[in-house]
Amino acid sequence: MSMKYAHTNVNAKDWEKLRDFYCAVFEGKVVPPERDLGGAWFEKASGVKGAHVRGCHVALPGYEEGGPVLEIFTHENGFGEPGAFNHAGFGHLGILVDNVEETYKKLLENGGSSDGQVVSHYYENKGQTLTMIYAKDPEGNIIEIMRWDDGKLPNAE
Repeated sequence: MSMKYAHTNVNAKDWEKLRDFYCAVFEGKVVPPERDLGGAWFEKASGVKGAHVRGCHVALPGYEEGGPVLEIFTHENGFGEPGAFNHAGFGHLGILVDNVEETYKKLLENGGSSDGQVVSHYYENKGQTLTMIYAKDPEGNIIEIMRWDDGKLPNAE
């Protein structure tokens, strides 16, 4: 038996708004069909009485067709407590980009935000510099926008 990574799920307040955000900022492509899941089988699988989700899958760049996706669901019957299947949000999503500053600007133009700032840090043990920022999508979910470069940058901390 083999295993492979399939998706990361984010439980959104407004799945359509987050779909549009991830497509606009991170060049995502919607993978049909739109999801509308519920019923006894879904209750049983999730362990949540009345479980019903609507949403979609978004393929982010860097993988061939059929690669991992961001699964964006809205729970039609509200959210549960942290640790439950129907809790809100995720930890963070890491996305490698060519230009952190440009992507961050695009994120801000599309309703995202950040409490931090773009930084660079040289990892001696890797011989590479990480340039990154933890930013937020319109619902406050955290996205690490990142780029690895060989060699030490002059302003690395």
